[in-house]
Parts: sequence; structure tokens; C-alpha cells
Amino acid sequence: MWDMMNLYSPEYQESEVGSMNLARFPRRRYTEGRTPLERLDRFSKAVGGPTVYIKRDDLLGLTGGGNKTRKLEFLVADALRQGADTLITCGGVQSNHCRLTLAAAVKEGLKCRLVLSEMTPRSYDPLASGNVFLYHLLGVEKVDIVPWGADFRSELKRASNEAIAEGRKPYIIPMGGSNPLGVLGYVACAEEIMAQAFETGVNFSHIVVAAGSAGTQGGLVLGLRGNNCNIPVIGICVLNKKAVQESVVYDLARQTVDFLGVNVALPPETIICSDDYLGAGYTLPTAEMVEAVRLLATTEGILLDPTYTGKAMAGLIGFARQGFWKKGDNVLFLHTGGSPGLYANIAMFKPSP
Repeated sequence: MWDMMNLYSPEYQESEVGSMNLARFPRRRYTEGRTPLERLDRFSKAVGGPTVYIKRDDLLGLTGGGNKTRKLEFLVADALRQGADTLITCGGVQSNHCRLTLAAAVKEGLKCRLVLSEMTPRSYDPLASGNVFLYHLLGVEKVDIVPWGADFRSELKRASNEAIAEGRKPYIIPMGGSNPLGVLGYVACAEEIMAQAFETGVNFSHIVVAAGSAGTQGGLVLGLRGNNCNIPVIGICVLNKKAVQESVVYDLARQTVDFLGVNVALPPETIICSDDYLGAGYTLPTAEMVEAVRLLATTEGILLDPTYTGKAMAGLIGFARQGFWKKGDNVLFLHTGGSPGLYANIAMFKPSP
């Protein structure tokens, strides 16, 4: 099976053991240069808290941008190294990760198959807007629909075996691209943030990010601590409750430490998550999320999405209003993308009559 089993091959491990040097890993580049780091003066004034900056990973390369692009640079490079001709991955019906994996496949001349999980039975509509529209516009080869809570690992294996039976060489990418190889995308991003902070002379007290499949927060924490920069990273839960999410992030970060072969102190308390803005659960809207999406749009002209960045920004706003930060603090919000999801949820943001 063409999947992540070859990650631990000797060519990755035989040299540079103990080094954070990521150049030893094959990487495709889908973005020209760094993503912008912007100061949000009008938004900061509106929330009455710290000075808020935003890291625009919504402007990463591939269709529509978003954080999964950084992970896919390493994952797709490994797929090509193994001679794969088909990428197979999974996610929710409106998955940003599935959109970007498909876009990477198009860019590389590969085929792509998706396994999508329905939270509500029969909710998948191939004529829907948002990411579903983009799946079909980009030419997805096949979409399999499974019930919410289905075992993605077994479903991906089934889809891979099916492709093998057809004479394909499939490569499995896990949900969110969140495995040790994918996490390297945000180890690299941490180093990029450090360089930008130095160049602009901004000392960040905290970084705030949506916490879902765990690779983004885990990579940031590892990248920062591995470079002796201990800026706390607060993950705003969008998928799991706090205890579960912190455990998932910590476990993935520890796996990545082992994969890299580095000696980085990573005590459990370095993983900080809040589920105060999760609401009733994944993809389910909250009033705070709607306010956050509207506020950033009307003060800075930047779009968030209802599932990930809207809830994460609601968390940042809530922390600011509670006085968590001082007026002179600089806080960085990592924009992980997802704006196509807005267009599948227009009714949430219609003006009140």
C-alpha cells in the first residue's frame, strides 16, 4: 500500500539526527515567499484589547489557500517520491483539506479520491456551493460518502485497496494532513513567524489558532520550542473538548519529535487549548462566531470561515474582552483559511430584518 509506512525509511533517518533542519525532507513549494503578517489597527480598536496581528495563511498557494497547503508540500513530495499516481484523503462534507489535497493533485498531474463524512444523513449535495462545488470544478475522480463517526482509517484503507485493484498506486493522506510529516509544514511556519517578528520588531505575547486535527498547533509549538522561542500557542477548539484536544495535539507533537529525532523539551503543559467557543460541536454555528466573522470583515475586509477561523477569532475576542491581555500586548492570529465555507452557509450571515 502506498501510504505513510515509508516515512521512517533510512534515507530520512540516516543523517542530521537531532537537527531541526527540514531541508533533509523532500518538499514541493506551492507558495511564492512568505505569507503576509498584517497589523489589524481597526479590529484591535473594536475589540478594545491588545494589538492584534494576523498571519495570512489564507493566502497560501493552491485553490483558495489555507493551512493544509503547508502540510501538503511535504506530504505530496513524499507521494511523488514513492511513485504514487492517486491521492486519497478524507474529511467532512465541506472539507478545506480535501479541497487543497485535490488542488495539489491537479497541480502535480495526479488523480484524487475523497472520503467524506456526513454529520447529518443525506446532507451531501453534489450541487452545493462552497468546497463541494470546488471538488467538482477541480475534477475529483471519486467521492465516497460515509456516516459521521465512521472509522476513517479503515475507510481510507478500503478506498486504497480499491484503487490498487484497478492498477493504481495510491497514497493515503490522513484527515487534515496531520501526521508527523505533515506537521513539518508548521514547524517551518514557526520559523517563518520568528523571522518576520524579528524583521518587524514585534514581540508577540501569544499566538491564537483554530485547533482541529492538531497538526497546525502541534507544529507551531514544536517549531517554536525547538528554536528556543517559547511564545505560548492557544488553540481554540473547533472539533473536540479541551481535554481530548490537548491530548491529541500533545501526542502528535511527541510523535513528530521522535520522527525528527530531536531533543526538544515538550511537557504537556505547553499544549494550551480552550473549548469555551466550541458551542454545540464541530461545524455547528455560535453567535460569537457570527459576530467575529462580521467584525473582521467590516473592520479589515478579511474573510473568516464559520467552522474554523470564525470560532478561533471568537476565542481571541472573548479573551480580549475578559482582560486576558494587556493593552500593550501584541497577539498574533494565525488565519488558517477556509473562506469557501462561507458560501455554503450564507443564511448564517444574512442581516437581521
